[in-house]
Amino acid sequence: MSDMAQSQSLPVEDVSRNVVSIPGNASLDQVAETMYSEDVGFLVVTHEGEPAGALTDRQVALSLRNEVDPTAATANELMTPELVTIGRDMDILRIVEKMKLEEVRRVVVVDDDEDPVSVISLDDVLVLLGEEMGDVADLLEAQV
Repeated sequence: MSDMAQSQSLPVEDVSRNVVSIPGNASLDQVAETMYSEDVGFLVVTHEGEPAGALTDRQVALSLRNEVDPTAATANELMTPELVTIGRDMDILRIVEKMKLEEVRRVVVVDDDEDPVSVISLDDVLVLLGEEMGDVADLLEAQV
């Protein structure tokens, strides 16, 4: 990894989204309504107020495909039981590596106390990389 790549920090506040959570006993109907009203495709599932797992719009869609009853199924039943987390200071290349290693499209940013503070998606990373590439192109154009 080059020195420039190692020093590239992800401006979390620029690309991350707020954490939206839902209790583990929420029905699939409540999950879908929360995702719709909050305009998100990812929820942190909680148990007694503490993060217990993650639930994606894809998991919801696949459960419906498998004929799960949306009024009876709960977030606990559908969630992935662990969150993939990163610290606020992780650089962009390490974030992409972690997403690849964990086979996820979203990671939860945690503070020093391991409390979730935001969510970064692969789409967010791509937008940031696109902006960086635009800056490089501008620099190259200016030096022609």
